[in-house]
Amino acid sequence: MKKLIKSFGYAFKGVAYATRTQLNFRIHLVAMIVAIVLGYFLKISALEWLWVALSIAIVLVTEIFNTMIEALTDLVSPGYNEMAGRIKDMSAGAVVIAAAFALLTGIVIFLPKLLLLVR
Repeated sequence: MKKLIKSFGYAFKGVAYATRTQLNFRIHLVAMIVAIVLGYFLKISALEWLWVALSIAIVLVTEIFNTMIEALTDLVSPGYNEMAGRIKDMSAGAVVIAAAFALLTGIVIFLPKLLLLVR
């Protein structure tokens, strides 16, 4: 049991590191809070909550993987290396794709409800 508890501690330590050191991760956390607050006030359905939660998870996970890949790339290739740059670019591209999916999901779920409030 101690081992299990310790492993959760390491996991939270990793999330804390990403939060402390990665501006984009913090931006995604703010977007997550906005989405949760909007969902609460707009009373989105259970299915819509699942889509919002999936979008949040995908973005946060890809952002952490991006951070991991960048750190590992810097470790194994501290100097300039064209291939290392491509790897980092592709990793960042994965985050952009995830964020675009989340944005599209948010537009589909929240925009109709927000337009109803404006009318």
